Amino acid sequence: MNQILVADNSLISVWIYPERKMIHHVMKTYCHGEPLRDALMKGLAALEQYGATKWLSDDRANGALLPEDAEWATEVWFSRTRAAGWKHWSVIQPQKIIGQVNMARFVKMYADLGVNARMFDDPDEAMKWLEEQ
Repeated sequence: MNQILVADNSLISVWIYPERKMIHHVMKTYCHGEPLRDALMKGLAALEQYGATKWLSDDRANGALLPEDAEWATEVWFSRTRAAGWKHWSVIQPQKIIGQVNMARFVKMYADLGVNARMFDDPDEAMKWLEEQ
């Protein structure tokens, strides 16, 4: 599987799998603010460049988003990513309960706005489901 690293710092890494039309991010630890926003915007740029429609979020190491990041994700990042062709989202949920509750809210909200979204505990199941979409 060909993968291209599009963002990498101590908190988060983002790849594009061009043949699969898939973005994949992995939170290495709790990630918020500018590092989060920069990485997600680089993922959006790759989604646009390669015509990707799928996004795999490995958020196991992350927690709940700060209110200002949640607002930015909804108002800025989501609207641009959806307009660029994002259709399917697979989330490997955070290990901490507060992060799970927070992410479940985003999955429901984005699903209500037209993204085919599901949460998983297992990374292999998350990838398999997304590849089948």
